Amino acid sequence: MNEGLGLLGLLALYGFVAFGSTIPVVPTGPAVSAAAVLAAGEHTWEIAVVVAVGAAGAYTGDITTYGALRIAGESLAQRVGWLQRTDPRGALQRIRARIEAHELRALLVSRLLPGGRVPVLLAASLGGYPWQRFVVAAIASTLLWSCAYTTIGLLGDSLFEDPQLAVIAAVVGAVLLTVVVQATQRWWIARQAA
Repeated sequence: MNEGLGLLGLLALYGFVAFGSTIPVVPTGPAVSAAAVLAAGEHTWEIAVVVAVGAAGAYTGDITTYGALRIAGESLAQRVGWLQRTDPRGALQRIRARIEAHELRALLVSRLLPGGRVPVLLAASLGGYPWQRFVVAAIASTLLWSCAYTTIGLLGDSLFEDPQLAVIAAVVGAVLLTVVVQATQRWWIARQAA
């Protein structure tokens, strides 16, 4: 490993992403982007390691969150006012059907949207989405997510020769991606309601 990333850097990336995937207010995407910039410094093969470590951290966090939400159950959803008291089972079944019809897309988009992952995982867990299917689908969604943020980091690195500027550009690019995805989602919801 090069001096910019190293084994400790990879362990820190894994821990940060796993923690951030469990506590959704931690910005994990920019961490993967910055790590990609540092990995690209000497050995390009390290980029694949960053993708794998970022995905593994995200996967660990998603599995932990999904398991905790399954345990917390319906009472949590009702306490936070997320489920309608009149027809909670019907709403859950409709959401589960949507997730099952588009597993990969639902899980990937939920990872890209700020605060989108917990509602999707809560709906999936309460709706009876099978644990085995989630475990497999989460592999693909976390890997694609890690690839997306690694690509943002590499784009920033290709634009700037100074590694510090490249890391800053990668973080800014990752934040901008998040903002654009969120704005697009709001626009789409408003368009559907009109």
